[in-house]
Amino acid sequence: MNYGIIFDLDGTLWDSSEQVAGAWSVILSRRSETDRRVRRSVTGEDMRGYMGKTMEVIAALMLPDTDEKTRLEIMDECGEYENEYLSGHGGKLYPDLERELDRLSKSFKLFIVSNCQSGYIETFLEYHKLGKYFADFECPGGTGLAKADNIRIVMERNALDKAVYVGDTQGDLDASDSAGVPFIHAAYGFGTVNREVPAVNSFSGIFEAAEKILGGTQ
Repeated sequence: MNYGIIFDLDGTLWDSSEQVAGAWSVILSRRSETDRRVRRSVTGEDMRGYMGKTMEVIAALMLPDTDEKTRLEIMDECGEYENEYLSGHGGKLYPDLERELDRLSKSFKLFIVSNCQSGYIETFLEYHKLGKYFADFECPGGTGLAKADNIRIVMERNALDKAVYVGDTQGDLDASDSAGVPFIHAAYGFGTVNREVPAVNSFSGIFEAAEKILGGTQ
């Protein structure tokens, strides 16, 4: 059997909220000099509330007084500079992440599906040298599709017989439900969910939770 664990990124594998807030604030400050509708900065706390949402939803929350065209232009600038910034600074990995990824990769194929721009997942993998643990990844920046669709794409592209999705927010649970795969809540992350599901309080708990759901290792 071909078993897979598909991970969300922000709030599940790392916390880049402070770094991303710093990068976005550079762009916002620059744009606010010529457009008073644009806020001058965002905080790490703001980012933790945004993460997991689509870029369009984040744009509407962050820039409610601007028109859609301006919002999306600013988001494109933020995303481009964010990738550049993170490529030199990285983010905060959750405790024991690489040790556990090594353990998990010996029994399951590992994947990432996140709501982000192209280049963001690649930056995470390259800066922290974790690419060897993951077989594939996908995001809306690559497909233009929602998270549930990207979960299906990864499963089909890699001929997975069974998979579980690991994420930290209600949006992750909704996407997992829509894709028809079981869910593990990364309760150590940024968000909560509206019903009882298998949950872990640290990254090191994922192996046992995945074994229970998938019925053993491949």
